[in-house]
Amino acid sequence: MSELILARLQFGATTIFHFLFVPMSIGLVFMVALMETLYVVKKQDVYLKMAKFWGHLFIINFAVGVVTGIIQEFQFGMNWSEYSRFVGDVFGAPLAIEALLAFFMESTFIGLWIFGWNRLSPKVHLTCIWLVSFGTIMSALWILAANSFMQEPVGYVINNGRAEMNDFAALLTNPQLLVEFPHVVFGSLATGAFFIAGVSAFKIKKNLQVDIFKKSFNIAMVIGLIAGIGVAFSGHAQAKHLMESQPMKMAASEGLWEDSGDPAGWTIFAIIDEKTGQNAYELTVPYALSYLAYGEFQGSVPGMNTIQAEYEATYGEGNYIPPVNTTFWSFRIMVGAGVVMILLSMIGLFLSYRKKLESSKIYLQTMVWLIAFPIIANTAGWIMTEIGRQPWTVFGLMTTEAAVSPNVSTGALLFSFIAFTLVYAILAGVTVYLFLREIRKGVVYSPADEPQVAIDPFDKGAYQ
Repeated sequence: MSELILARLQFGATTIFHFLFVPMSIGLVFMVALMETLYVVKKQDVYLKMAKFWGHLFIINFAVGVVTGIIQEFQFGMNWSEYSRFVGDVFGAPLAIEALLAFFMESTFIGLWIFGWNRLSPKVHLTCIWLVSFGTIMSALWILAANSFMQEPVGYVINNGRAEMNDFAALLTNPQLLVEFPHVVFGSLATGAFFIAGVSAFKIKKNLQVDIFKKSFNIAMVIGLIAGIGVAFSGHAQAKHLMESQPMKMAASEGLWEDSGDPAGWTIFAIIDEKTGQNAYELTVPYALSYLAYGEFQGSVPGMNTIQAEYEATYGEGNYIPPVNTTFWSFRIMVGAGVVMILLSMIGLFLSYRKKLESSKIYLQTMVWLIAFPIIANTAGWIMTEIGRQPWTVFGLMTTEAAVSPNVSTGALLFSFIAFTLVYAILAGVTVYLFLREIRKGVVYSPADEPQVAIDPFDKGAYQ
């Protein structure tokens, strides 16, 4: 394999693995904060126990996510030094703010939340977990601000062969960020909600602590339904924006080689031949693509061949068509998973309202499997976002081939790829073990069951 292929494989593998934990952390901590809010308002211990149980799982996920994020950052300087040199002045600001403000906020208030039970007032303690939730969302904002620059560069000038930021406000008001950020946040809330719903369904099916887990399930399904609808609407806004910012990605996600008719039909299924630039078979829904692209049931969508000619005129000779099959099917996997989640959220709330949830064994088992659906949708969405941008690392400014480190050998890349993969495999095993241990243990905490922390660090006998 070439250095470029190995570097891309390593970055893809580590990024996808890290992104398994990020949405889960955002979604789980929001749900924990919501449950503790119900405890503070209603004064019922059941909500306290719920907040502690799901809070323990959040802490495990958060800790592993931090480790995977640190490992991922090594790649920028190691495998992508040309990219780092070119975009470092722009990338550095949002990443530094994320580390210094959002991440420090999360870390500080997680500590206060863990050790503050019965030491802080209920409202102050509740404020801590909401600040953790706010910090995770702000972390996502700053990371996405950096990623959005790669999708749609704004607020920069080219100086001495480097992109240098000259408008920080433009970076934060990037149109790509304004549509990408809510889509990621809603997807994260769906991830946390369906994880809680799936674990709760498993416990209900086994007839274990049913009252507690039914409450968890109902809260998760309400948030899951709201998040699912939010994902759909924000995704529609993102698709409309693609028509302006990256029409090639939009055309590739539809397997559209030639300009569509007016109105354009959305392709449900296609057999795509990338070598010949044709689709052997298509199954389409009339009018749907026009609505997806423009928000109305009319309008033609340009095809990849047309856009290829435009890009050659703008950027010079080259192949600007991304891997079409990957872009096409990752988009459909994401959309399909989202539709299933919305439907099963509605079914779950209906069964709970009719008091038939406990007797619906098939549905409960389905919800256990559905834990994976938001994770699959998140992963497919990122694959579509990043692969659909190829051959660009920074759209219109730097190709992926030009971004790779020139002095890193194939052997070094292969060694680091294997080493990182082994580390991530170990982390995955540890995470699964810790999750399963906590889930099997169930809700066993009481208000008095708190960590033993010294009040006075100089008085070894003073404990609460």
